[in-house]
Amino acid sequence: MALGSPQHEHPFGHLIDTLRSEQYEERRYFNPQKLSDVRYEKLPFCVRVLLESAIRKCDGFYIKTDDVSSILDWQTQQNQSEVAFSPARVLLQDFTGIPAMVDLAAMRDALAKQGVDPNLVNPRCPTDLIVDHSLQIDYSKCAIQSPPTPTDESHGAAVKSPAGRPSPRGSSSGHCSGQRPSHRGGCSKASCSDAPSGRSAAVQIENTPLLCPFHLQPVSEPETMVRNQEMELSRNKERLEFFKWCSKAFKNINVVPPDINTVHQVNLEYLCQVVQEGEGFIYPDSVVGTDSHTTMINGLGILGWGVGGIESEAVMLGQPVSLTLPQVVGCKLVGTINPLATSIDIVLGITKHLRQAGIGGKFVEFFGPGVQQLSAPDRTTIANMCPEYNATVSFFPVDDITLQHFKHTICSEEKLLVLEDYLKAIKLFRSYGDQSEEPQYSEVIEMNLSSIVPHVSGPKRPQDRVAVTCMKEDFINCLNEKVGFKGFHISKEKQATQVPFLHEGAEYNLAHGSVVIAAVISCTNNCNPSVMLAAGLLAKKAVEAGLTVKPYIRTSLVPGSGTVTHYLNTSGVLPYLRKLGFEVVGYGCATCVGNTAPLPESVVDAIKQGDLVACGVLSGNRHLEGRLCDCVRANYLASPPLVVAYAIAGTVSINLETEPLGMNSEGKDVYLRDIWPSKEEVNHTEENIVIASMFKELRSRMEKGSMFWNRLDSAESALFPWDPKSTYIRCPSFFGKLSKEVCTPQSVEGAYPLLFLGDKVTTDHISPAGSIARVSAAAKYLQSKRLTPREFNSYGARRGNDAVMTRGTFASIKLQNRLIGKTGPKTLHIPSGQTLDVFEAAERYQRDGVPLIILAGKEYGSGSSRDWAAKGPYLMGVRAVIAESFEKIHRNHLVGMGIAPLQFLPGQNADSLELCGKERFTINIPQELTPRQQLTVQASTGKSFSVTALFENDMDVAFFRHGGILKYVARSLLP
Repeated sequence: MALGSPQHEHPFGHLIDTLRSEQYEERRYFNPQKLSDVRYEKLPFCVRVLLESAIRKCDGFYIKTDDVSSILDWQTQQNQSEVAFSPARVLLQDFTGIPAMVDLAAMRDALAKQGVDPNLVNPRCPTDLIVDHSLQIDYSKCAIQSPPTPTDESHGAAVKSPAGRPSPRGSSSGHCSGQRPSHRGGCSKASCSDAPSGRSAAVQIENTPLLCPFHLQPVSEPETMVRNQEMELSRNKERLEFFKWCSKAFKNINVVPPDINTVHQVNLEYLCQVVQEGEGFIYPDSVVGTDSHTTMINGLGILGWGVGGIESEAVMLGQPVSLTLPQVVGCKLVGTINPLATSIDIVLGITKHLRQAGIGGKFVEFFGPGVQQLSAPDRTTIANMCPEYNATVSFFPVDDITLQHFKHTICSEEKLLVLEDYLKAIKLFRSYGDQSEEPQYSEVIEMNLSSIVPHVSGPKRPQDRVAVTCMKEDFINCLNEKVGFKGFHISKEKQATQVPFLHEGAEYNLAHGSVVIAAVISCTNNCNPSVMLAAGLLAKKAVEAGLTVKPYIRTSLVPGSGTVTHYLNTSGVLPYLRKLGFEVVGYGCATCVGNTAPLPESVVDAIKQGDLVACGVLSGNRHLEGRLCDCVRANYLASPPLVVAYAIAGTVSINLETEPLGMNSEGKDVYLRDIWPSKEEVNHTEENIVIASMFKELRSRMEKGSMFWNRLDSAESALFPWDPKSTYIRCPSFFGKLSKEVCTPQSVEGAYPLLFLGDKVTTDHISPAGSIARVSAAAKYLQSKRLTPREFNSYGARRGNDAVMTRGTFASIKLQNRLIGKTGPKTLHIPSGQTLDVFEAAERYQRDGVPLIILAGKEYGSGSSRDWAAKGPYLMGVRAVIAESFEKIHRNHLVGMGIAPLQFLPGQNADSLELCGKERFTINIPQELTPRQQLTVQASTGKSFSVTALFENDMDVAFFRHGGILKYVARSLLP
């Protein structure tokens, strides 16, 4: 039903109202206030957004009047009624976006074969695809230990780049022609300085963003960033050409090219509207996205959460999201923030608090006097972490602080007026001074902000927080503890091991706790200028105090957008970060998704020789063991200034309160307190740097795109011209034998377990996103296509190729499979007794016509949302997963691919049922399947037990009956 239809055609046409002002043109909107129902003003603000959408999109088919009634009656219907929600837009990043777009391209092919016009397959919901997950750190700059001393001979001469290639004057590589070999990476925007012979040895760093200060050569970007971007564009050319075709072939989709911004930054700084306008109406902005950071947008009063790639495709094609009406936990913030606590400390404090409160699957809405102490960037930082405490949403309603933020970012004066008037008209604007506005929540949890002190998180999980003052003691305890989430089991006599090694001609020592990776990266932090500026100010004070970072530490700085680089540069702190080795290497997700460049061989050899627990420190939100680098066992999340501090210290086995970071040139100890910037310093710098001009510049950059992108060629056709030689883009086999008829559900008979897994199996275990191991099944496939290991790229980059991704399923080196009793991507082929790669075993089962299941423990599928964590098992022949519990998004993925998520009954698991994992299983699935029905599973040993089929609603059952969402949608387009 078109929104512009006459009022009498819409079930809630009588709620249409007009927003009037002399300062802007009239706007129409649906006004829930006109329901004249006292329950509306008692609804949490996030639930009011659901209600407005249900009213506006009510068509009697996808969204019914009963949905509106259930939402309005939220107090009694929460956690019971299923409702449909149509978000205003869909957000994709390229790792999860490319399989979605490949699926739509394949759907066009399948429908064209059935005589259907392929042009009918288009996103019906506005969709933005941001290409940001392709960046890998091939080049990085270690700390510059001394400034260059150019000589007369260097002027005008061609020099060698670090890779040994000539770099003529004025080349685009970013070299200034006067580079000396000792100056690693050349002149890059102020890291070069004039220090002729006879001058004082003191280092003077000037902030000259446009010129190399000695040679006065224009330098457009740091060399490391330019070279990483060149590698990114080169290795991903096929994928980018496909995205370019998508931008032309499909309607209603916007593609943001690479090297512009990260997905969550684009969402915050460019795409978010707060109030959308379309089809003659204004309405609240809302979004579902395939990136785990989608929830950041909740910090700006925009309702949004992460969904699977499969669900996002359904929304793109006009299907609403089906959800159980959520419980909403009110998080009341009180107290005063500690001056030393950063937003990261607040984030991790709230993460631990809410995780302990058990709010999994619920919405969280923040309120109370403490909220007014948080800036808009602080709020988005907090909202970003809600997946880590297993909430669906962490919502901050729009208030005066949010409006002030919009004045400097996205809004014209007219739009700001419309936004404020509209949100106040429908009671979506929050005033903390008016106690009568307090909604009713499912429960209230109070958080005292004054209790928060600086923490890091690790060594393996984000919820394991460690006070900075207790870091040394905690790390030693981790060495003593048995291997687990907080233990490495290093014997007492080996804990003092030190291994000497040579790096670039100098000798160093590594020990347990030595930092070898220090990364200030995009996730969580760079949306908040205060923490990034704090890192820069700390670096400035450190350099001025004579502190350095050891050159073997893999340091990197990956801002989420050019905005961050801009304010770090114009505030004068970027040169000091470079001096310590924190060079901008590019824009995109890098270290946090495993795209870390290899460590120096001498460092790796030393770690292996001493069996050392080496450490990585990063300012992200994911640090699963082995994710950064196979040989780095301990990884800690920290705020950006603490990342810099630990890099200077060179170890995590230090008490930063009582032990010095190092010594200055005079041999005097320098402590963290000596160089830690005050809150007043940070706020002053932020207020004078983070201004509207930066956001305007960023918007201009995104709208212009990159030169490489603009020059890319792409086909002008409705159907994508698949290249059979391509190893990046392949037409998947999801639509084979597509017919109008729907088969009845079939029981699973005589299935073998492909894997027998324990608790907390993450999507990283199921479908890795990092590098492709040389001995893996995916590597063998790529080698058969005549690719060298250097050309393998990552699993994330090859998500458009089902052959690679199926072979990469369960290819994690950290997979613990009870069928073989050791860690690795192997399993037991039960009939033959052979231990094989998981893919090879699945392939043999499929060849023999044997169905497969997976046995698992608690929280199966936790972590990042990845559609290939369901698509891969589906193509392997997995028909069902039997687990103690599932992560919600992954459960939705399984349903979306036609795999049955089955849950052991409470108190039962594989061990209590005495299952060894080598039985054959038959699952009886009735033809009239209903939501949450109990099914009977029979084992070949004669044992039988019941499980709950986790189909939450009739739509889930329909998807399962059709063999997944994709076939369901495709069949809806058949005549």
